[in-house]
Amino acid sequence: MLTVLGFAMIATFLVLIMMKKMSPIAALVLIPALFCVAVGQGAQLGDYVLEGVGNLAPTAAMLMFAIVYFGVMIDVGLFDPIVRGILRFCKADPLRIVVGTAVLAAIVSLDGDGSTTFMITVSAMYPLYKRLKMSLVVLTGIAATANGVMNTLPWGGPTARAATALKLDAADIFVPMIPALGAGLLFVLLLAYVLGRRERKRLGYLTLDEALEPEPGTVLVKAGGGGEHAAGAGGSAVGAEDAGSGPGEGTGSPREGHESPLHDGGFQGLDPNRATLRPKLYWFNAGLTLALLTAMIMELLPIPVLFLLGAALALTVNFPSMADQKARIAAHADNVLNVAGMVFAAAVFTGVLTGTGMVEHMADWLVGAIPEGMGPHMAIVTGVLSLPLTYFMSNDGFYFGVLPVLAEAGAAHGVSPLEIARASLVGQPLHMSSPLVPAVYVLVGMAKVEFGDHTRFTVKWAALTSLVVLGAGILFGIV
Repeated sequence: MLTVLGFAMIATFLVLIMMKKMSPIAALVLIPALFCVAVGQGAQLGDYVLEGVGNLAPTAAMLMFAIVYFGVMIDVGLFDPIVRGILRFCKADPLRIVVGTAVLAAIVSLDGDGSTTFMITVSAMYPLYKRLKMSLVVLTGIAATANGVMNTLPWGGPTARAATALKLDAADIFVPMIPALGAGLLFVLLLAYVLGRRERKRLGYLTLDEALEPEPGTVLVKAGGGGEHAAGAGGSAVGAEDAGSGPGEGTGSPREGHESPLHDGGFQGLDPNRATLRPKLYWFNAGLTLALLTAMIMELLPIPVLFLLGAALALTVNFPSMADQKARIAAHADNVLNVAGMVFAAAVFTGVLTGTGMVEHMADWLVGAIPEGMGPHMAIVTGVLSLPLTYFMSNDGFYFGVLPVLAEAGAAHGVSPLEIARASLVGQPLHMSSPLVPAVYVLVGMAKVEFGDHTRFTVKWAALTSLVVLGAGILFGIV
């Protein structure tokens, strides 16, 4: 009975959030609460939740302060020179542009937020792709896959979810996975090189000066900010056309507010005049970030403590005014509330699943269903299953609903929960192109690519990247 109710609870949760009938936070709370009552253990619900909240508090703190920290670093301009350097490196060579896209997406992914990564990457690279008539699905595919590899950072979401669901330390999951994830990132760079060579062969090679020349029939018009934009006969800025569903070409109405790639004589990425920039503190912020990441890898202090200290120090030094600090925190409050709220809501789901005995009964059934010869290889099974499961369901559904069952099944065959947790991360490069990921709509929307075109192009490469990560994990003895 508990087996059936356990799978029914997970199925109900998945259906409701996939059909967008409930938010993940609401579903994580209400569905298990109802099923807890249904199994006759409603009186123990409070105990399950409080125990879960106590276990998850460090993970929630880590996510909250990591989001604030990297948000502040973007605000103050830590990544601006990197963006400008990549644009200078790219020149007008399609090969360099695609490789630069992968590098930029990977670096900006350090903030752990896919939407922010895609906004910065597309803002910086879209004008180059559009002006050179490069395939825009290459831009979206490489950006999504690179971000998928980097999304496994402890503050990015999946690792925190795995740690939350299995009550493990996020650092114990992530740090040993670094070599395998590094192999995945190297594969993305190799993929970018191959796709870039294909684009270079298709389009040829231009110098930067040639790429910056206005297209025939364009005139220079004054922009609102005093800079000059190249505009066609219809008055629309070059690069502002709708890309349509084809490979970087198409026509349509100009997008209101889109900035031309020709601005003050060069390509623009991040707004160079935003009020939050702190150029005089650049090296302080760079040193602080390097020290923070080094301390995390060396495990000098728990990750939540490191980011708590780092966020407090970054805010205090960069924004001495109390009003400015409040403004920066408010600017990132939506992300903080959504992520932290999700973690605490998960305490209800995991608490009920474990406390009622559902997960144990489901694991027993799953152990019986898996061929005896596969039991000792549950980590590899988990890694393979993570590809389709994280694509067709949300991370919440997979990590809070399925992973605990796989971990219990693995434990019955002597496979540690840490190995299962690490293996569960390998599907993330594919997951970032899932239709259930809101950030992917930011990516294709800003790049003006049809979601179907992005999917057809990206899925095969993203799946291959995930398999590379899994293969490296097996080779290095990590999973």
